[in-house]
Amino acid sequence: MNTSQNNQEIDKELKDTMSFDVLLKYLQNFYSKEDIVMLEKAYQMAQKAHEGSVRRSGEPYITHPVGVAYILAQLKLDVASIIAALLHDTVEDTLITTQDINKVFGSSVADIVDGVTKITKLKFRHTHEKQAENIRKMIVAMGSDVRVILVKLADRLHNMRTLNYMSFQKQARIARETLDIYAPLASRLGMSSIKIELEDLSLKYAYPDEYHFLQEKIKEKRKDRVAYIDKFKLTLTKNLESRIDFDFDIQGRSKHLYSIYKKMETSNLPYEQIYDILAFRICVNSIKECYETLGIIHSLWRPIPGRFKDFIAMPKANNYQSLHTTLIGNDGERVEVQIRTHEMHELAEWGIAAHWEYKSSSYSKDINSKNTPDVANKFNWLRELIQMNQETYSADEFLENMKSDLLESEIYVFTPKGEVKEFPVGATPIDFAYSIHTDVGNHIVSACVNKKVVPLRYILQNGDTVEVVTSKNQSPSKDWLKFCATSKAKGQIRAVIKKEQRSMSKKIGQDMLERYFKKQSNKLSNYTSGEVFAEYLQKQGCHKLEDLFIKVGFGRLEPSLVYKDLSPKEEKEFKQDSEIETLEKRIESNNSNKKFNKDNSGVQVGGENDILVRFAKCCYPIPGDSIVGFVSVGRGISIHRADCEKTFNIDSGRYVEVNWNNKTNNITHRVRLCVVSFNLPGILAKMGDVFSVAEANIENLKASSTLDNRAISYFDIQIKNLEDLEKLLLEIKKIKGVIQVSRDHRV
Repeated sequence: MNTSQNNQEIDKELKDTMSFDVLLKYLQNFYSKEDIVMLEKAYQMAQKAHEGSVRRSGEPYITHPVGVAYILAQLKLDVASIIAALLHDTVEDTLITTQDINKVFGSSVADIVDGVTKITKLKFRHTHEKQAENIRKMIVAMGSDVRVILVKLADRLHNMRTLNYMSFQKQARIARETLDIYAPLASRLGMSSIKIELEDLSLKYAYPDEYHFLQEKIKEKRKDRVAYIDKFKLTLTKNLESRIDFDFDIQGRSKHLYSIYKKMETSNLPYEQIYDILAFRICVNSIKECYETLGIIHSLWRPIPGRFKDFIAMPKANNYQSLHTTLIGNDGERVEVQIRTHEMHELAEWGIAAHWEYKSSSYSKDINSKNTPDVANKFNWLRELIQMNQETYSADEFLENMKSDLLESEIYVFTPKGEVKEFPVGATPIDFAYSIHTDVGNHIVSACVNKKVVPLRYILQNGDTVEVVTSKNQSPSKDWLKFCATSKAKGQIRAVIKKEQRSMSKKIGQDMLERYFKKQSNKLSNYTSGEVFAEYLQKQGCHKLEDLFIKVGFGRLEPSLVYKDLSPKEEKEFKQDSEIETLEKRIESNNSNKKFNKDNSGVQVGGENDILVRFAKCCYPIPGDSIVGFVSVGRGISIHRADCEKTFNIDSGRYVEVNWNNKTNNITHRVRLCVVSFNLPGILAKMGDVFSVAEANIENLKASSTLDNRAISYFDIQIKNLEDLEKLLLEIKKIKGVIQVSRDHRV
């Protein structure tokens, strides 16, 4: 019996029993005697730690780490990874510590186990929040040693294989999470074998009806499909043998279920109209032979225009290389053909895992090694994910950015020197600039694509050659966020904007405090040192004086309250007027907080909810309106409609980024309406009925008549949002005698 047949039998036996003895038969084919001794020691530690624990299936818990270890052994990982797989749940679920593992197996194994443990260690109130933060931790852990994520992917794959023992709700949730994060991550790591199995298993549990439908459809035509594959393969083999003098290997298959499902979803077509579901792979020995084989194939069958892709000349970000072409095969059937070298095929199947070959594995040599320089250089996007984590403040925002980076289709553009850059579809010159360097992105003023000047919002296309022009006087604008696609660009732009806002708030806050203290015939500098001031800063949640300035500048703290807390008691007794003024301002501040605090303002300032805001009476903004915010000295942030005329006269240096949050549904806002109508008896009563039905409370009414027998009525009403307002305006227009109705800004 050859090695391949022996491994197939072991594979079947493992799936049936998941026994370490059977796993050991497989491991002995590839690992040294010294490695086997350490693997046995790791198994004994894990078995003892998990003794008495069982899985949902009723099997002993140890079958899970054994299953994970076997998946990693199939991926040809080093011995440290296999040991870590056997121990990956011990720190989280048992009394074993990372220190215990470090003593027996060394720091590398301990760090991998610790990294996997940290992924799920923290607990959160909401499932989505937990998922976002866990993924964030996973990326952080991966940054120190990529093998952490390889163990985690194997752990997820084995759990997916045994997901049928979970409840339907958990099956669907775990499957969707796998489709969102783990399958794309496996793809980004170049591990197509893992990705395909994760996707098909996820389809089974996330969309069971579609899964079983496709299974039945494929089963119906199995004989026809097998016959077609054999016929096409035979024709191809004969033609290649007669024209080339090098070895080749041909494999034909049907595309996997999830791939077919996505084609149906994307194209909005039924199964019967999905044609290119057959794929052939040809492996040869060199790049030259790849292109020679392609030429022969294109001479035998007509290629479909626009379906040829050369990933050898321009590899994917995960280092995947292959030639892809789609042909009109026998009987008009569409067939996809991939041509690659054997080395390219190994990298396509195992991806980043191929960098830890067991062939060079030795416990004493490699057990404490970490990421090789080869891995760091070939997978640059890992470093970008780590950087994105450091520059992102919200876990949810990090998750959305990462999903966007993993899931988006790719385009390839060139630098003026011919270097290839990869971007998601929808990328612009801004994304290109930030991919070169942060300073280039921050100072980009214009771009040339294919030697023609284009706007910064230009959508890059495959094959574009891009050149950017920079200026030291340029800085990022919040508008750039609307038309950049990469998480790196978005993170850098947000970081600069937030820094500018803090700097501006610091200046405003310092000016407000110094003016107020001067008004009280005093100096701020007299109170900004010593233990008393240090205690006050700590009480306010500030680390230094600069933080206090920023807090005042953002409107979170009134200058009068700072003065009250810092000035000596004897000084206050002789300043009755100041006390009265302070009291009045405190009352005003409290009233403002009751009316506009984070629970009921519905506005975020710079992504934060706890900042005092005031709605401008010149334009009465409501949820649904485009809004802008300006720092108002001593009165927090003033919110205006973006089209308000008054905003054009306000210093742009006082601008802050604002947006409506998700807490606006049950909040009412004041709006002023102007209704022009004929001066008819009872028309005001009809308008009142419309307001009543719409639950828009009238706070104030002012009406007057004109010489041409018309009436102009101004209504101050309370309404929830722009959508409700537009419906209300529509109903008022229906009243007989109404000529015009609009929002009015005049007092």
